[in-house]
Amino acid sequence: MNNSMISSAVSMAGIQQRLDLLADNIANVNTVGYKSKGATFEDTLTSIVKQEAGMGRTGRATPLGINVGYGSRMTSVSRDYSQGPIKDTGNDTDLAIQGNGLFAVQANGQKAWTREGDFHIQPDPKDNKLAYLVTNQGYYVLDKNNAPITVPAGSKLQIDAHGNIKATLGKTTTNLGQSIQLVSPQRPEALEQRADNLFVLTAGANENDVLASNDTLPQSQQASLRQGALEQSNVDLTTEMSEMLQVQRAYQLSARALTSSDTMTNLANNLRG
Repeated sequence: MNNSMISSAVSMAGIQQRLDLLADNIANVNTVGYKSKGATFEDTLTSIVKQEAGMGRTGRATPLGINVGYGSRMTSVSRDYSQGPIKDTGNDTDLAIQGNGLFAVQANGQKAWTREGDFHIQPDPKDNKLAYLVTNQGYYVLDKNNAPITVPAGSKLQIDAHGNIKATLGKTTTNLGQSIQLVSPQRPEALEQRADNLFVLTAGANENDVLASNDTLPQSQQASLRQGALEQSNVDLTTEMSEMLQVQRAYQLSARALTSSDTMTNLANNLRG
């Protein structure tokens, strides 16, 4: 293949990945606690084709060489952890994180983290007097001792800004002695997104190096909880749609370049001496 064909094909592959990220952001514009994704691109291999000395002319300012590129590729995916808007719901099991923090959950036997705070109370099938605090997908919410949070079945919860839980059943209010585990990402690049709006550690990462307990941070850096509210997605739909239009135009341009290159190759192959 010639240079223009290679450049177009490589660029189309990278642009398609960017379109996939934009589509993912737009699809999650109403997902509670979702953090938008971005991408970083760089040039692929670039070479310089030198021209013959005869190409030089008096007064020419440019060097005798042509930079030949081979398109661009996506090198990394970044995530915007900025605070999303908070919406009041009045539901006592809805929690919004204000600041840099994540909930700890147990998902399929593995510890994971999320910003999604639309929790529910799920009855314990083995004990009708107990219930678990779970995520919208049914994952156990963990306390500071990494144990699933249990509450009296049918109770109303009172959760303060630090995650301490009180349960009211009838006219009796009890301090459960459990606190919702809240951690702060210190190395967010070591977190990998999975399905159900969850984050897990990347291969080889250590939890203590990546996440810090909220209680160990200075007061000014600590996150807090707001009961009866949910953090909305921080995706800006207007920005995402505008960028999608630009990226689609870039894809079309690369596709036309690829078609033109193919046409010229066919013309060259059909030439008769």
